[in-house]
Amino acid sequence: MTNQLPNESAVDGEILLAQPRGFCAGVDRAITIVEQALEKFGAPIYVRHEIVHNAYVVNDLRSRGAVFVDELSEVPAGNTVIFSAHGVAPAVRQEAEARGLKIFDATCPLVTKVHVEVTKMRKEGMHIIMIGHRGHPEVEGTMGQAPDGIQLVENIKDVEALDIPTNAPVAYVTQTTLSVDETKEIVDALKSKYPAIAQPKKQDICYATQNRQDAVKFMAPQVDLVIVVGSPNSSNSNRLRELSEKLGVVSYMVDQPSQLKPEWFVGKKRVGLTAGASAPESLAQSIIERIKELGPKNVRTLDGIVENTSFPLPKGL
Repeated sequence: MTNQLPNESAVDGEILLAQPRGFCAGVDRAITIVEQALEKFGAPIYVRHEIVHNAYVVNDLRSRGAVFVDELSEVPAGNTVIFSAHGVAPAVRQEAEARGLKIFDATCPLVTKVHVEVTKMRKEGMHIIMIGHRGHPEVEGTMGQAPDGIQLVENIKDVEALDIPTNAPVAYVTQTTLSVDETKEIVDALKSKYPAIAQPKKQDICYATQNRQDAVKFMAPQVDLVIVVGSPNSSNSNRLRELSEKLGVVSYMVDQPSQLKPEWFVGKKRVGLTAGASAPESLAQSIIERIKELGPKNVRTLDGIVENTSFPLPKGL
């Protein structure tokens, strides 16, 4: 009788799956809004900016009749327009209403929460500082809530350059998809410069971003390589890759199986996989199948938080 190896899966290699990974409730809601609008009203359905930052999702919806535009001027009068999950400034909404467009708002409720905070703080006369990435649609939408009284900081140098008087009433908010650790350093710098700075009652970085980062922190020490499923313009996916690299693990981000390179897997016994909040599980599974061809064959899902958050659809759908 042949003795079985003590840890056969470790010898054969493993693909360890982070838990949670992939779609969050806000992304799931946004995609469902586009799907239901297409079903109810028929194509074309116009969407201002990519509904979520994932090429696979956008291409799939485009093939079904969604038309993604950068400006409302590209939407013919009388048509339906959907605002992306990242949110919009009030001026964009006013323009859509003035043109008589039928509006469905797919803004993530957690982004809307930040918009409400900014409006309230500005009414109270506060100078607002937003921590985020310049040019990101969520940042543009949030800063548009108080265009005359909000400044953006991306790093500690930006904090040092702020010219708001230290005795002025100041508050901060953050983009929802940032790195928790990176944001903490900037928040600490803000508190050092403005000791009385007001902060959100509950942190702005969303539960899904936090959970996926925590799952990577748990997974990374157990693997030789991390694959993040996500598109280059996905903020939260980029933060997952950066986080695993900071933890000392070689990490790559891909949004299709063909981007995986055989040389990445040479000598790698354990490969970790996670997916950004805008990456569908079907895409993750196709990438897992390709990894099996290039490296480890056994798949195991790690322990972690099981998310059950859901958000209601807007009226009319």
